[in-house]
Amino acid sequence: MTGGASGIGRAIALRLARDGADVAVLDVDVAGAGRVAGEIGALGRRALAVECDVASAASVRAAVERVQGPLGPVHILVNDAGIASFVPFLQMPEESWDRMIAVHLKGTFNCTKAVLSDMVAARWGRVVNVASVAGLNGGGPGLAHYAAAKAGIIGLTKSLASEVGPQGITVNAIAPGLIDTPLLDRSRMPQEIRRAIVERAPVRRIGTPDDIAAACAFLVSEDASFMTGQVLSPNGGGWV
Repeated sequence: MTGGASGIGRAIALRLARDGADVAVLDVDVAGAGRVAGEIGALGRRALAVECDVASAASVRAAVERVQGPLGPVHILVNDAGIASFVPFLQMPEESWDRMIAVHLKGTFNCTKAVLSDMVAARWGRVVNVASVAGLNGGGPGLAHYAAAKAGIIGLTKSLASEVGPQGITVNAIAPGLIDTPLLDRSRMPQEIRRAIVERAPVRRIGTPDDIAAACAFLVSEDASFMTGQVLSPNGGGWV
């Protein structure tokens, strides 16, 4: 899985390990990935930490080769690597737009393309793309680049699901609402926006990484074998 060094990615990696999976943790933060791999090892599963910039196809290919040696073919892929920032559209540098699209949308493309042949060969696979509720509702001011990237992931999910479904592979997306993660802290979301989102949500709380890990665990299970091209949005009811 990508983006596994912290937050939602870490929670998903640990949940899948508890459910019996061996997990490769890919992240630009290789030290953080190593810590998560250690946690997975403590659960009795095999784990591997690999440095990877998902925006680079060459980096992804090298990472996948490192994974396939010790862990074997890849049959489950979780695309979670991401970045976040708030930038008003008229003040948004082209570089900010390009990097957001590269990490989220191109990264999902790069990683999926790199491992899909393993799933085709096995005639079984699960791809779960972590999008965002912003990809469904636009996210609000300052998030045009992020919302566009996440909406692109949702479109890619739906298209690819129809293409690979006959080969036993499902492709689904998770569109989380506001989740309490280090990425959220780094995004510098104003506190008044956080409060407004929590107050508007029927459950009256911010989400946790484990909330998203539970959705992912379902999507990679046999219980979800009839689900593909779908978008699950754990968001506390704040957006329907």
